[in-house]
Amino acid sequence: MKPIARAVAHLLRTPSAAVGAAILLIVLAAAASATWLFPNDPLEMVGAPFTWPGDDADFPAGTDLMGRDILAGLFHGARVSLLVGSASAAIALAIGLLVGAVAGYAGPRTDAVLMRITELFQTVPSFLLAIVLVAILGPSLTTIILALGVTSWTGIARLTRGEFISLREREFVRAAQTLGAGHARIIFLEILPNALPPIIVTTAVLVAQAILSEAGLAFLGLGDPNVVSWGSMVGAGREALRTAWYMTALPGLTIMATVLALNLLSDAINDALNPKLRRQRVAAAPAAAPTAVRDSAPRPS
Repeated sequence: MKPIARAVAHLLRTPSAAVGAAILLIVLAAAASATWLFPNDPLEMVGAPFTWPGDDADFPAGTDLMGRDILAGLFHGARVSLLVGSASAAIALAIGLLVGAVAGYAGPRTDAVLMRITELFQTVPSFLLAIVLVAILGPSLTTIILALGVTSWTGIARLTRGEFISLREREFVRAAQTLGAGHARIIFLEILPNALPPIIVTTAVLVAQAILSEAGLAFLGLGDPNVVSWGSMVGAGREALRTAWYMTALPGLTIMATVLALNLLSDAINDALNPKLRRQRVAAAPAAAPTAVRDSAPRPS
């Protein structure tokens, strides 16, 4: 628990982590309060079209070209975007962990087969493959989550494999094997907890990538037509981009802020959990003071 406590303490002292956490908490609060603040369907036409932000007190963020409340869409879209991001990242994490753990722990033959399968998925761009899957299976929220999940696991698999290869020869693994522990226990209870720090960092990036990919699919018209998302709002507003740019700017800025928050948190978590970076900070701290004193000392005339 001490490394975790040190990592949490470091995160609390990091300004970028505080900014990222604050933005993400605001987005989470918007998603949690969407039904309470805006109980009606956000796809309903509730006002006059092309109402600019500030022109009508009932619609603080304005309305789109169909007369739908943009603020209600932003709140309800937060739920959809976070759901797609977290669920697809969980699917990619499960597949990547399983493939990477087995490849890194098993023998070279199993490793070779699983890595060839991973390379096969990597030959096709993940977003292009997601477009094909959604187009074939039909644009629904479940299809989008599955498509983004099954096309984003390769990076996690390679990272997990590398961590398992570096950890499987350690003393604690040898000790567990000597005590008669089974392969599943060694993989999931001995090696995996020690390989989690870089995987946690990559998971935050996966969520951000999934939110961007969902926005791209919705922008291309492959989003779920029965729900509102930030990407679908950007796609709907592009038809009035010259005359009412706020329709695309507001959801676009929301996507940018959420992705920025996740990236800031991932960088801060990496800095907190990476022992090499901690040792570099500790080693550099004592050397900075004498340098500052030497630079500030008066020079002889």
